[in-house]
Amino acid sequence: MDHVAALRHAFDLFSAGDIEGFVDGLAEDFVDHEPMPGIPPTKAGTKEVLTVMRAGFPDMRFDVEDILADGDKVVARLHVTGTQTGSFVGIPATGRKIDVAAIDIVRFADDGLAHEHWGVMDVMSIMQQLGVAPEGMPG
Repeated sequence: MDHVAALRHAFDLFSAGDIEGFVDGLAEDFVDHEPMPGIPPTKAGTKEVLTVMRAGFPDMRFDVEDILADGDKVVARLHVTGTQTGSFVGIPATGRKIDVAAIDIVRFADDGLAHEHWGVMDVMSIMQQLGVAPEGMPG
C-alpha cells in the first residue's frame, strides 16, 4: 500500500470539495485524536468537522508542502487556505482569507484506510485572520 499517495489523494479530494470521497478513505474504527469540541472523534464526527469547515470556507484547500512516511504512519506539513464566506463555529461570514500551517499524522493499515489521526493547526492565527482575536497574541 502506498500510504503517502493515499494521504495526498485525501487532501486533494477535500480541496476539490469531495467530503464523501475523503471520508471513504477512513476505516470504520477511525479515531481522530484532534477532535473538534462537541463532535465525536469518529469517522462520522470527522465528516461533520469537514462539513463545518467546508461550509465556512467553501474554497478551503489543504496543499501538501512536505510529506514523510515511517512504517504505517504518514506525516504531512500543509498549507491551509480559504475565504470565510459562510458561518464558521458561530462566527458569521467575514469575507476574510485565512492562510495557516498545519501538521497531520495519519496511521494507515494494510487495508489502505486511515485508522488514526493526530494533528496541529494554527487555530489562533485563523481567529486573528478572521478578526475575532487580537493581533500580536502568540499563535
